[in-house]
Amino acid sequence: MGRAFEFRKERKFKRWDKMSKVFTKLGKEIVMAVKAGGPDPTSNPRLRTLIQNAKGAQMPKDRIEAAIKRASNKDEKDYEEIVYEGYGPYGIAVLVETSTDNINRTVANVRSYFTKAGGSLGTSGSVSFMFDHKAVFRFTQGELDMDELELELIDFGLTDIDENEGEIFVYTEFEDFGTMQKALEEKGIEVISADFQWFPTTLTELTEEQEEVINKMIEKMEEDDDVNNVYTNMA
Repeated sequence: MGRAFEFRKERKFKRWDKMSKVFTKLGKEIVMAVKAGGPDPTSNPRLRTLIQNAKGAQMPKDRIEAAIKRASNKDEKDYEEIVYEGYGPYGIAVLVETSTDNINRTVANVRSYFTKAGGSLGTSGSVSFMFDHKAVFRFTQGELDMDELELELIDFGLTDIDENEGEIFVYTEFEDFGTMQKALEEKGIEVISADFQWFPTTLTELTEEQEEVINKMIEKMEEDDDVNNVYTNMA
């Protein structure tokens, strides 16, 4: 799963035409984390993780600090995280993760992306059952022994482990995120990034021309400032 995860991340970053767009999305996530758990990363594990992710994306320190400070302002907008589900062309299942301060705007935009591509926006639960929701931790392998690490992490919710080009990817169930994060911290492992991902349980094969249609729809969705991630079951 690690290679697939890294490919999706790389593709997503390439499609965002400016790095500032990445920083904007990270900034919104930091604001939400601060509002939910406070501005101190030592007592707010989600914020601590997002700061790590921001550093991994080379987000300037002053922008990270500004996002934390902005979240402490009572006048700062509240964002809501919503996952939209639907079917794209050719019966492809699609999950669209968003964070928004205007639900009406976001749902209208997401619906239009589905409709214009020949798909349709569905209801909650209409396609999410075809995906597994996992937490993914990425860090440098260094001197770590894969077999030994796997045995050590099983008790903390490990479901899979993978290595790719000197980096280790550790997978847990969504609800085991905090347990694994604490375990890695206690072992002195410096996590480069930690994220939640949706993995399709089955894949749908398409022709090259059909894949192009789906990819164009995904590109339009990812250009939306409210959209954080898009997942499909396209092979």
